[in-house]
Formats: sequence, C-alpha cells, structure tokens
Amino acid sequence: MENRARRIADHIIEQDYVKVVSHIDADGITAGSIASASLTRAGICHDVEFVKQLDDSAISRLREESSKLIWFTDLGSGMINSLEGLDYIICDHHELPLDQGLEPGHLSVGQRTDLMEFLKVHTAAGADKKDDWRHLNPHLFGKEGSLEISGAGLAYLVSRALSDSNFDLSALAVVGAVGDLQSRKNRRLIGLNRIILKDSLKADVVNVITDINLFGRETRPVHKMLQYSTDPVLPGITGHRNNAVAFLDDLEIIQQSDEGWIRWTELSKDDKKKILSSLAVLLVDKGFGHEPAISLLGEVYELKGEVKNTALHDAKEFSTLLNSCGRYSKPHLGLQVCLGDRGEGLEKALTMLQGHRRRLVDSLKVVREIGIEVMDNIQYFYAGSRIPDGIVGIVATMVLGEDDVDPSKPILGIVDSMDDEGKLKISSRGTTPLVRKGLKLNEVMSRGAMKYQGIGGGHNIAAGATILKENRDDFLSFVDDLIGKQLSD
Repeated sequence: MENRARRIADHIIEQDYVKVVSHIDADGITAGSIASASLTRAGICHDVEFVKQLDDSAISRLREESSKLIWFTDLGSGMINSLEGLDYIICDHHELPLDQGLEPGHLSVGQRTDLMEFLKVHTAAGADKKDDWRHLNPHLFGKEGSLEISGAGLAYLVSRALSDSNFDLSALAVVGAVGDLQSRKNRRLIGLNRIILKDSLKADVVNVITDINLFGRETRPVHKMLQYSTDPVLPGITGHRNNAVAFLDDLEIIQQSDEGWIRWTELSKDDKKKILSSLAVLLVDKGFGHEPAISLLGEVYELKGEVKNTALHDAKEFSTLLNSCGRYSKPHLGLQVCLGDRGEGLEKALTMLQGHRRRLVDSLKVVREIGIEVMDNIQYFYAGSRIPDGIVGIVATMVLGEDDVDPSKPILGIVDSMDDEGKLKISSRGTTPLVRKGLKLNEVMSRGAMKYQGIGGGHNIAAGATILKENRDDFLSFVDDLIGKQLSD
C-alpha cells in the first residue's frame, strides 16, 4: 500500500489542477478536506465537489466538465469500470465490484507498530499490481474496509506520502473513521486506523481516554445526551425527554447546578457508574443483547486543538456535526469547518446541527402518527415527503428502540427521494442479535434493488436502497422473503 500511495502522490504532484470528488457524509467530508488541505499545502489549484452517490450520470458529467485529474475520496471503487478514459485516482474503502480481483495479504495487529513499516511489509506480500496503481482500496490488500481504515484514512495515506508535514491531518482521519462507525464494533479504532491514531498522538493533535461513548458527553445536558442517543438506541429513553429526565431522577442524579444543566463531563465518577450500569441493564432487559450494553463504554478521541466542551473537541461530536451538514445538502459547510473556519462557517454548521436534532424529534412524531406496518419478517413505515431522505436511517434506528416496536424484526424506513420524485429512498436497520442469527441487510438491499432496477448496499446491520415508487410492494415482498430465509438458515 505504501508504494501505491506514493505512486498516487507522485501523480498528484505533477498536476497544476485537481478536482476532488467526495461523498457527503462525515467520512467523505473529512476525506475531501484532507485532500484539499494537502493540495493547498502543495500549491496545487483545486476544487472540491460532494455527491450523494457516484453513478453513470455523474461520471458522464465529470467527463464533460473536466479533462484534469479527478481525485475520488470515499467513493469510486464501485464504479471503477465506468472510469475508463478519465485521469483519476481513487481512495475508497467500500467493497469492490465482484469482477475486481483481490490479492489478500496478512499482518498481525501486533506487528503494526509503525505506519510506514506496516505498509512496506504489506506491500511486499504481493498486493500491489502495476495495473491498479490509481486505485487505493484496503480490500485489494485483503483488509476490511468497514473496520480497519476509512475513506479519510486512505486520503491521509496519500497526504502523508505527499509530505511528512501533513501529520496533523491524521486528526481529521480519526474523525472520519469515528463518523464511519469504525470504532463501534471493538469500541476502539483497530488496524490501519490504529496506526493513523498513533500518528495523531505523535503529532500531539489527538488525546485518547476511556469514557461513555455517546454523542453530547461534552456539550449537552446529561438528559439530552440520553434523549438523542441513537448508537445505541436507549429503549424508552431515546426520543423522550421526560423519560430521560425521569430515568436520571430515579437514580438520584443531580441534574442542575447554579450554572444550569449539568453535562456528563461534570458528573462524579460514582454518578457515571450508576448511569452506565442502569443503561446496560435496560438494554439487556429490552432484548437488545449484551453488545449494545458493552458498547456504551469505549475509547473516546478528543481533538487537542479544539476548545473543551464544544462540538469540535470530541471526535464523535465533530463527526455528527459534519454528518448534519451533509444530510441537509450543505457538505461545503463541513469542509469549511474541517479547514479551520471557526467563525461564520462554524456558526452555520452549529445551526444546522441544532436543526438536525429538532427534525429527528419531529420525524419520530411523524412515525408515531402514521404507524408501522408489520410483515412476516420485517416491519416498515412509509413517510412520503414528511421525513427528509437524508435522516430516514437515523429515524429508523430510533424507531427500532421504541418500547412498542418489536426488535426481533428489521425495520425499513421509506421516504420519497428528494432528488427524484419518481423514486423512493429506503433505509433498513437491524440489531446485533439479528446479525448473529444471519441477518445481512447489505445483501438484502443490494439484491432487492438490483431486481427492481435500483441501487443498494451498506452493512449487515444497516443498509439502504433507492428504487422506483411503483416497485415498492414487490420490493418489500422480496425483502421479506429473503430476510426470512437468512434468519431461518
């Protein structure tokens, strides 16, 4: 991988102009920001474009608009066969098309003591193919792209190959990995993410502690932190302010001081232990299993250059801010913040985040109003245009944690596409116990979308699809049958 990153960097440095094209989520925004900062430092003119998805129409437009180098970050691997004739490079961590050959290598975690040494050894395993020098993807090297490195991490590898002075950009790679939930399974960053984290420690830009792993630990009153928790969903508490306050009252937690509502970082160790223990019991009792309970506590990554108790100091909060920008079609606001705007750009992004929280609460009310349809193996809600398509996945996750919703069936949130009135955006969500039983929502969404002239994919516990409106009922029947087979095998 080192050779490939360096080959890509060598090609970049020869350019007088580069177009960066990236995804609109937190990982994509940080990846695009790392690319932009690196190009600026190298004195290379460039612009950054964000897209929801890279499809044939987007590629055709890029082909017409630019004859210069296009740097795809956090996307591109799935459409590599459509890029012939373009001058391009790809830094993407998503799974490859079935016709892309894999050349797995292996190196134990214990050997990964230094990033460049790790890459040198890994390259020696024979993973680097001359024909593929434009394409940097961990799956080409036998690594898991959903756990070991994000799109931002790959952009950082190229950035570091451009100049050792880019060490500080490792902080954005950490934010991107956290935003892509890559620390979720192990409650810490692993693989190449771990080595990039070590770079950030050497550069003195990130601090690592063990603490509660919920959004808002620094900036929100404790009850608000619980009310807005979606990872994990807290049954009966997520989306319910009064229930969150009552939960803390029952534990005799003092929630206010003379200065106002108390934040998690201001609680005593004993109060923190009481809350964590009670939340763990709640999750297990409600059938969510032990893993979500265990996930409450984990590594937390703080950005040392940011002010404490602000939305940018905690990597999870930083990534949530960026996600809110992307979901409401303002990814360039996130880019401004990543590149250092702490004035008007940050204020607008914070306003976007506040609006995001309000929309989540309002959207949850919409689902309660319209109700949930239950089939043999799935449940779903169709909200039309009443819920923005950029947040339907989060809403589905929150709904799955409601007291009166059956966690033994995956849930599908369905809304009208904001980009095409003839299409539906579908987000599916499951639970860890369902995944253990064989649930693979990425396979379900991909196969269902392919059958009904759409596109789909994702992860086993969370995936999405876009299909034509007239195919909704047939799609649901197909998905219901397929999930039934998965869970019965």
